[in-house]
Amino acid sequence: MSASPASSSSGNSEHHKILIVGGGTAGISVAHRIMRAIGNVGIAIIEPSEKHYYQPLWTLVGAGIFPREESERDEYSLIPSGVKWIKERAIDVKPERNVVKLEGGREVSYDYLVMATGLQLDWRKIKGLTEALGKDGVCSNYCYSLVEKTWEFISNFSGGTALFTQPNTPVKCGGAPQKIAYLAEDHFQISGIRDRVNMIFASANPSIFSVAKYAATLTKVIERKRIKTMFRHDIIAIDGEAKRATFQNLDTGATVDVDYDLLHVTPPMSAPDFIKQSALADGGGWVDVNKATLQHTRFANVFALGDCSNLPTSKTGAAIRKQSPVLVANLISQMRGESLAESYDGYTSCPLVTGYSSLVLAEFDYDLIPQESFPFDQSEERYSMYVFKKDILPQIYWKGMMKGLV
Repeated sequence: MSASPASSSSGNSEHHKILIVGGGTAGISVAHRIMRAIGNVGIAIIEPSEKHYYQPLWTLVGAGIFPREESERDEYSLIPSGVKWIKERAIDVKPERNVVKLEGGREVSYDYLVMATGLQLDWRKIKGLTEALGKDGVCSNYCYSLVEKTWEFISNFSGGTALFTQPNTPVKCGGAPQKIAYLAEDHFQISGIRDRVNMIFASANPSIFSVAKYAATLTKVIERKRIKTMFRHDIIAIDGEAKRATFQNLDTGATVDVDYDLLHVTPPMSAPDFIKQSALADGGGWVDVNKATLQHTRFANVFALGDCSNLPTSKTGAAIRKQSPVLVANLISQMRGESLAESYDGYTSCPLVTGYSSLVLAEFDYDLIPQESFPFDQSEERYSMYVFKKDILPQIYWKGMMKGLV
């Protein structure tokens, strides 16, 4: 491994002992945990955004349950006191030189680097999508500026084909593309128009869910709700004027056109471009880390967690909650020249809302083995778990996780 921390006498204009790239869920929780464990040893966060969003709430915003403003906080209010906020965008990282380049041209050097950038949304990889978004029934819960359009189009829908998609890439909250379909179906039932709606869930995945225990329940949900499925179909184009979506069959290569009246699109996602082009990336463009220790496979003073990493688990906030303490403990061990003793087992969680009063709480590890927290069968749809998702998890997030307490 390449691993020598930079000297503080570097010629770069700014230097920090620990540099965190990304001020989202992962970056903020790591910063708090480091501060609590060893104090302010010289920590900085690179993050250009002035607002932070609790994105799991957007499914419920799109279903008309919450206003989008409830998901928003000021970024400055979340950064630990004493941690420097570098309010710029990172555009390059040179781990062989221990520097990160900023959009304004400056380079910031570090002794230790934590990559926590999250994903980028690749809207333009679907031809015609950017032109169609927010108009004529085309919506997405994956953007704060668009999420209210989802509820506008669902609540005003009077009949026709309602199409929901999931792309052929990893996405944050892998259950979200199907959750909004279940909620929309519930609304159509309540409003008395269900029999006038043809519902389709088109997913690039081979099945409704990767864990058999939860997939069995979700298959029954789909059957009960009369939602047609198109698995192994990846959306590649939208003709907004014709209201037509084009899919590629991933098994045969053939294309299939589907006319729609309402279309909810989950965009393709990937690691940020500057990571893809850096020495930190694996063959797929993700930050290449040991899946147990979260240390980079080639640069020992670099760690990563969350959605930008190549950890082979679902990209969720719940996964970050388990990754963060492992990363911080191992980072501190690395700083002290000790062995890295903490290990992450791939735990992740997907609270799968199946209606306005029901939820399946899926929890599992790298091996797709359920790792459930409650003393009952979590594969069953439950009102209690819906309340947990709607009312309790946001409080745990803001008051616990974002302060590095849970």
